[in-house]
Amino acid sequence: MNKSLRFSLGIISLVTFSVACQSNTSDESILEQLQTDVYYLAADDLGGRAIGTAGEEMAAKYLAERFKKIGLEPKGTDGYFQSFTVSKPSNPHEEAIIGTDGEGITGQNVIGYIDNQSQHTLVIGAHFDHLGMGGNSSLHRGDSAIHNGADDNASGTAALVALAEILSNQKANSNFLFIAFSGEENGLWGSNYFVKNPTIPLENINYMINMDMVGRLNEEKNLAINGVGTSPSFVPVLDLVNSDSLHLVTSESGVGPSDHTSFYLQDLPVLHFFTGQHGDYHRPSDDADKINYEGLLKIVRYIERLVGQLDTEPKLAFTKTKDSNGDSPRFTVSLGVVPDYLYDGVGMRIDGVSEDKPAQAAGLEKGDVILQLGDSSIVDMMSYMRALSAFQKGDETDLEYERQGQKVSTKVKF
Repeated sequence: MNKSLRFSLGIISLVTFSVACQSNTSDESILEQLQTDVYYLAADDLGGRAIGTAGEEMAAKYLAERFKKIGLEPKGTDGYFQSFTVSKPSNPHEEAIIGTDGEGITGQNVIGYIDNQSQHTLVIGAHFDHLGMGGNSSLHRGDSAIHNGADDNASGTAALVALAEILSNQKANSNFLFIAFSGEENGLWGSNYFVKNPTIPLENINYMINMDMVGRLNEEKNLAINGVGTSPSFVPVLDLVNSDSLHLVTSESGVGPSDHTSFYLQDLPVLHFFTGQHGDYHRPSDDADKINYEGLLKIVRYIERLVGQLDTEPKLAFTKTKDSNGDSPRFTVSLGVVPDYLYDGVGMRIDGVSEDKPAQAAGLEKGDVILQLGDSSIVDMMSYMRALSAFQKGDETDLEYERQGQKVSTKVKF
């Protein structure tokens, strides 16, 4: 089925579904909703949803309409929308620079609210923008093409809408603020702007949940949850609500390449959900027919249970994590590999190898586990980054890796 036809069928399905099943939160109806939303957002018609494009505006209007039909209260600065203009590139640790004369790239967050008359509000977020036709962040080496971003991040956005539907039909002790961010791919622009220009007081926010790339749950049901060290309340409940036997791979840090970082830097507890890298990441092949919708439903239900469990607690305490002080290793060279962020064994497992990069020249392949780089033993991602930071362009060193149970030695030149 071509993407334009799928897009049309998705619109028809959305209309009939919204009218007939608006308040139905059964697994069957949520699953249908997830598919409808992902197929719409990842259709060619939206052109890859790059910030400042017509496709991004179409996606924002679609999400605002979804929020409205669910019954969320508008909580932007113009109805559901919070527009922002960025006059130059930024990074996750900088404030987005807003042009007073309207020059620059303009995007819009989409924000809806459930007011349960509480002093505390849980923020649930996901970015809905992607790469458009590619650009500098694309890993595609062919002709220019639409990057639909089904997993990155139509999957998280669809999960956001599903949780809004579910939580709007439940009684809770917390308020809920649902934010679909734009500009994440450019440097967390939308979330950065929101925390500097919040539409509710930041002191009322209890914690933040971020869903970025949650559409590829694998057969082992590996689910990464980052930020578990940002509040002492998180770790005790993660396994308690894991009734689907998900394999949880956790990390403590509140800092990462997604929108939860903006909230963590405001001293707020955060959790980031992620199902891992894959060969379609930042490529035109990240399409809606490759999403594991049953797996996406499991993640939505897991977060629903987690939210319910934490809803019984008082305001969560915030804890700074160890690697949040800016002392992370800095490196000027790269092997040209995609790490497997869901791997929790010894070493750093490779999830993908880029063409014409040092790793490919050294014979490394997907699935290899790097154990030694130069004089440094590699036991995890951080030790790999530290080892990499010791090298400069032109350096050559020994590398040891494991492939199918066998240790192999090679040389790599940066």
